[in-house]
Amino acid sequence: MSEARQCPAVLIAAPASGQGKTTVTAALARLHRNLGRKVRVFKCGPDFLDPMILERASGAPVYQLDLWMIGADESRRLLWEAAGDADLILIEGVMGLFDGTPSSADLARHFGVPVLAVIDGTAMAQTFGALALGLARYQPDLPFAGVLANRVGTLRHAQLLEGSLTEGLRWYGGLSRERGIELPSRHLGLVQASELNDLDARLDAAAEALAASCDAALPPAVSFAAPAPAELSTSLKGVRIGVARDEAFAFTYGANLELLRNLGAHLEFFSPLHDREMPAVDSLYLPGGYPELHHHALAANAPMLEAIRAHHAQGKPLLAECGGMLYLLDALTDVAGERAALLGLLPGEATMQKRLAALALQAVELPEGTLRGHTYHHSLTSTTLEPIARGLSPNGGRGNEAVYRQGRLTASYVHFYFPSNPDAAAALLRP
Repeated sequence: MSEARQCPAVLIAAPASGQGKTTVTAALARLHRNLGRKVRVFKCGPDFLDPMILERASGAPVYQLDLWMIGADESRRLLWEAAGDADLILIEGVMGLFDGTPSSADLARHFGVPVLAVIDGTAMAQTFGALALGLARYQPDLPFAGVLANRVGTLRHAQLLEGSLTEGLRWYGGLSRERGIELPSRHLGLVQASELNDLDARLDAAAEALAASCDAALPPAVSFAAPAPAELSTSLKGVRIGVARDEAFAFTYGANLELLRNLGAHLEFFSPLHDREMPAVDSLYLPGGYPELHHHALAANAPMLEAIRAHHAQGKPLLAECGGMLYLLDALTDVAGERAALLGLLPGEATMQKRLAALALQAVELPEGTLRGHTYHHSLTSTTLEPIARGLSPNGGRGNEAVYRQGRLTASYVHFYFPSNPDAAAALLRP
């Protein structure tokens, strides 16, 4: 039986979304990395965009942690493995600290990781202390490290915020509101890391600004229990899986790709946007992304469209998620009303809208088994197809996403987390 491992760790949370958790987490990761420390960063809950930024900041892969979608056992395994070679573990929370079931606070309590609360100090002085105290004391059994202010103005402003803290709450410093530090965003969240030419400069500037107000000392060590031994099959041994990866399709969990490799698959990455040929593969995986920003270019790449149609016509497996599903439809119309004809493998069309259409965790009972994941999109889709299954959300709300099937093609708005059921994931992609 493996022994527990210890590693300094902290969970970065906030009272709400939009407070700057990712900017602060990335700044902390880059600061400690620049000091020569090996940093591992995790992201609470379902997210693709924040991990892209955090990977650049830390120089190491970023995986999800969640007590429902990933599960306590898998989350424990990931933390235990990271503790084996990291000098510091950072976990970025999701939404507000206590929002959702399970919440970031639930994760912190479960693994005994202290919470560092990030509070946007804009237009705030002594009220900062009241908000900090509420976060620290709302659940008495929550391990709490202290508070860090984001978007601080002058030095005097920082002094007012620090001076407002009571009951021994620790001040971890403040990050200024300089424009060169903030990370730009669009309708699904942050802009993808690959699209930010000045990302490293922003990260270094944020790290330097943070270093000027905090001492960069490591937080206390947390003990992570050893996971139960797990056995994986080799049910995808020798299977060649084509994975779409470019500006239009980039929403993939690192843990999904790792699992496919561990099951024996060989992954071939290709670009539906830029490549004129598709690699010789047995199965296709079209993840989500931003096809609505590139739908005319996707429509213009006729050789790729024909290659994917031929793949489907041959009865080979094809799994499409969210943006990948939009690519399969007859057409996609963006928010400006610009329409582009696409693959036509699923009857129907999708239209982008400015407001959110769905955001929910999902559990989908498929013929292959139950897979967990999440849905998050701004498009509405109309189709004559009857779904083979619908998702259920543990938190209620707008969800119940439909899953469609045409032969070996499976498509849905749901982003599946493959390790939630490795056998089911393998069955979807196995020839």
